[in-house]
Amino acid sequence: MLPSKDARRIAIVVKGYPRLSETFIAQEILALEERGLDCEIWSLRHPTERAVHPMHKKIKARTTYLPEYLYEEPLRVLKGAWWSLGRKGFGTTLTAFWRDLRRDFTANRVRRLGQAFVMARELPADVKHLHVHYLHTPASVVRYAALLTGRTWSFSAHAKDIWTTPDWEKREKMQEALWGVTCTIHGAEHLQSLSTPERVTLAYHGLDLSRFPAPLENRPMRDGADPMDPVRIVSVGRAVAKKGYGDLIQALAALPSDLHWRFAHVGGGELLSSLKKQAQQAGIADKVAFLGSKAQPDIVALLREADLFVLPSKKAASGDRDGLPNVIMEAASQELAIIATDFAGIPEFIRDEQEGKLVPPGDWEAVSNGLNLLARDPEQRKALGEAAYRRLRHDFSMEGGIDMLATRFRALVGENPKQPESV
Repeated sequence: MLPSKDARRIAIVVKGYPRLSETFIAQEILALEERGLDCEIWSLRHPTERAVHPMHKKIKARTTYLPEYLYEEPLRVLKGAWWSLGRKGFGTTLTAFWRDLRRDFTANRVRRLGQAFVMARELPADVKHLHVHYLHTPASVVRYAALLTGRTWSFSAHAKDIWTTPDWEKREKMQEALWGVTCTIHGAEHLQSLSTPERVTLAYHGLDLSRFPAPLENRPMRDGADPMDPVRIVSVGRAVAKKGYGDLIQALAALPSDLHWRFAHVGGGELLSSLKKQAQQAGIADKVAFLGSKAQPDIVALLREADLFVLPSKKAASGDRDGLPNVIMEAASQELAIIATDFAGIPEFIRDEQEGKLVPPGDWEAVSNGLNLLARDPEQRKALGEAAYRRLRHDFSMEGGIDMLATRFRALVGENPKQPESV
């Protein structure tokens, strides 16, 4: 369907929805709705997790699922392709697709085009603008759908999509998008170097503190000396290479025998089995709990019971890396002392020895030393946790980024859309 003159809605396109690991996307959609934006969600994949966050239940936007694999819904794909043949932008779309396919001859490229055919045909007429999360696969689908229908589009880039997408592809997509945002200084500088500074804006995800309880007033002052009340260490993140959990297991195994501790990990991921095996081989399986994916209330409860939060992020062999993980800010929301790596967007929030302890990425010995020192020093943990909470409240609330997005979206669905000003 072609957009009408009275189009007023935004379509937000994601790779999968809902996903427990992408609280920042759910937070953004809910906040935009609360600011009066009328949105709908288009997802390239169906959900794979049973649990959802409370935020997901509050979101009113309708969700449409594209065919995850084209052979699963052939009639829907054929209808989309037949409809697209008659569009004015079909030739331009096919040219763009063939250029992409020649440089990356994969089945995924064909799937992106098929999903775009379906999306272009099924988009309601009152949806004028498309906004996509992630510059890799989802942005390809949106780019083709926009070319087919004449709609405008914009993007939010995050982490993996920035660092694993070829430069040529990022350049071409950013050239066609109206504008984009990303969540770290490092990511913004990289994307701006491939386009123009005004086309990509830094916008931290921030945290909606109204969703979190106030920090505990009297957190227990454990020091690891009591075997009946060990120091509680926690981490939240997918068990994938860029999170550095193999390094963390090594660090935990190297802690002195006179330090009593327990570790809990929350998150799914492809490396869970190997991490469990590594913990068993290191002789610490009785001190380590892998809890799997959890909804946010369960995560917050775990953070409130913990003494230390740790996330040893690093660059994966594939080039994948974190941005500024929301879980770092969630830990800070509970005044929890944080040990993390001086890598990616993490030092934009945590400054070493001010709001937490930063160690070199990939250095498990430094992680172990940091855990040992902070586990034995509850007073320093308290000071670092309080400082992180202050920085979160003063400099990393979500309000600024959401207000900027809402302003841009309103301009796009209004009668006289304007190019965004730098913020």
